[in-house]
Amino acid sequence: MTPVSAIPAAADVLAPELEVLPLPDVADRLGLPVTRVHQMLRDGQLLAERRAGVLVVPAQFLAAAGVVKGLSGTITVLRDQNFSTEEILRWLFTEDDTLPGTPIEALRGDRGREVKRRAQAMGF
Repeated sequence: MTPVSAIPAAADVLAPELEVLPLPDVADRLGLPVTRVHQMLRDGQLLAERRAGVLVVPAQFLAAAGVVKGLSGTITVLRDQNFSTEEILRWLFTEDDTLPGTPIEALRGDRGREVKRRAQAMGF
């Protein structure tokens, strides 16, 4: 079994009322073994934070068909610009009146191209 410390996770930076799922629940929702979810976190396809010692993933990262389309690409763009996991999580859940809503809501609403464009522009 993979040690928990080997799985990248942010500090508890998101709003406490935000729905989050422990990794076994994420695995169940995705129909994958929990070890595959660990690998997705290591590969940057998903992000997690640690709440009260438990690794959790924001529920909004998951859609009926799996991980929200465009999320992993957006994470990659921001990581390539040296944004930390904490910074990426904060950005994804910060209200932006010009979207409108948050970047994660825009990704869920099929506005991924605009979110990725904004993520790319943040590096300049």
